[in-house]
Amino acid sequence: MDIQQLFRPQDLIVGFAPSDKWQAIAQLMNHMVEQGRLPAQLVEQVLTQVQARERSMSTGMERGIAIPHAAVEEVETVQACMGICPADKGLEFSSIDGKPAQLIVLLLIPRAQKLLHIRTLADVARVLSLQSVREELIAAPTSQKAWEALNTSKIALRRE
Repeated sequence: MDIQQLFRPQDLIVGFAPSDKWQAIAQLMNHMVEQGRLPAQLVEQVLTQVQARERSMSTGMERGIAIPHAAVEEVETVQACMGICPADKGLEFSSIDGKPAQLIVLLLIPRAQKLLHIRTLADVARVLSLQSVREELIAAPTSQKAWEALNTSKIALRRE
């Protein structure tokens, strides 16, 4: 999956600074509604599913990445947005490495598409595992610049 097709520039929130992971998930969900990615009437139901998934096992990974997500009946295609915390900030996400998350990706994946679910999580994790991409995202002054930083991942992944 081309990561730039998963996210539009307006799906990337720079200067993201919620107080905790629960507020982060709620803010990202509301952003999806504002961007037309999710109907407002579904927010409560889908938010409950994402929160239940997070309570069952933290989605905090390593290297400042968290990918709260859920497989839901309410979407037909993958929906995504990303909160990018400032360089000096981060959120406690019970990450594997114990470090705060600075890149928080909310993914909603159609429940019936299990292979797509696994592939999408793997693709996002692979791109964000690149230090140069993470640094560019965190340093990006605008959503457009953050989106352009995702393009550098194509070049970097080809070199691997």
